[in-house]
Amino acid sequence: MLAVDIRKELPDFTLEVKFTVERNVLVLFGPSGSGKTTVLRSIAGLVRPDGGRIVHDGRVLYAADSGVFVPPRERNVGYMFQEFALFPHMNVKRNIWYGVKRHNQTAHEMYERLLELLKIGHLADRFVGQLSGGEKQRVALARALMAEPKILLLDEPLSALDSATRLELQAELKKMQELWDIPFVLVTHDPDEAKALGHKILFLDRGRQAAPRWT
Repeated sequence: MLAVDIRKELPDFTLEVKFTVERNVLVLFGPSGSGKTTVLRSIAGLVRPDGGRIVHDGRVLYAADSGVFVPPRERNVGYMFQEFALFPHMNVKRNIWYGVKRHNQTAHEMYERLLELLKIGHLADRFVGQLSGGEKQRVALARALMAEPKILLLDEPLSALDSATRLELQAELKKMQELWDIPFVLVTHDPDEAKALGHKILFLDRGRQAAPRWT
């Protein structure tokens, strides 16, 4: 279980959130600028909160009272950025393998499994500029999962896609979460997407947990 209870001073407001995530999907939903991405970055270790704790399966990743702050590279957290953050000078295969430390048989089996599950085997030698939006999304998801993370963070992963592709990839994301059986924390400002993907939905408004507003 992932348990987050943090406070962070931001320029326009103070972010204060408290939630837990089992091995399912938590959606952070709310208007732009409400602090959703800051929550993701805090879990990943890219932002240091000003107070509180972040604990995953009994391991303390951050604790203000004891000064614990596990660096990002040691958290075993996958992060799929909103813009996908793929490297245009690398082909799909090299993008997926980027950052993988062990190139053993297990890793190669994982790579082949992801190509099959995400239906991107035929894209392995293509460069990023040759991919559609949906294909980039699948490649970015494969790269995030290739490291076998214990938590996966997704920042508006489907926002740039057309409606048909978005529906298809919502189903892919749900299937991948069930297979990997780890906490997914996903940011969106799309109410339909939040309802479709979230086992639990947390509404944020200017850094505070708020009552649902489906507008």
